[in-house]
This record gives sequence, structure tokens and C-alpha cells, in this order.
Amino acid sequence: MQAKLIEALAVDELSWQDYANCRGADADLFFPERGASTRRAKAICRACDVRVECLEFAIANGEKFGIWGGLSERERRRIRRERLIAAARRVS
Repeated sequence: MQAKLIEALAVDELSWQDYANCRGADADLFFPERGASTRRAKAICRACDVRVECLEFAIANGEKFGIWGGLSERERRRIRRERLIAAARRVS
């Protein structure tokens, strides 16, 4: 599956969303109410072939809500912060 996915993405036949495990799943799992469990959504993401692409999409587009690439907004915010710090160090 992974080789087929890489090949399809390389020629832009399909987008990463077409391969996402969450496709067709209950959106409420990935956009839970405040304080609700995110375990099921994160479990679906852990087994997903396009988890990295999903996470990068959410980070690049500043997604503020939901589980993307297996991470919550708080977890994605930490990654953005770490990347900004790393970029600032490279510049200095």
C-alpha cells in the first residue's frame, strides 16, 4: 500500500486525503467536545499511512480545532513553537 500511495501522490492522481483512515469516519471523533476523549481518533491516526501529510497540512494551515495527524491543537502548537525556535537558531 505504501509504495502505491507514494506513487499516486507523486503524480498528483489523488490527494493524501483520499488515503486517510478517517475518511468516512464520524467527524465527532476528530472534533470532540472540550474534555471528551481523543483516544479513538488518535488510534485511527496511528494506523494511517498519510498521518505525516495530515499533520503537516494542519500545521501549515493553522488548524485550531480537532485531531490532525494524531495530534491535538495543543500538541501541534508545541511543534510550531519548536520549529520557530529551531529556525531562529539557524538564522543566528
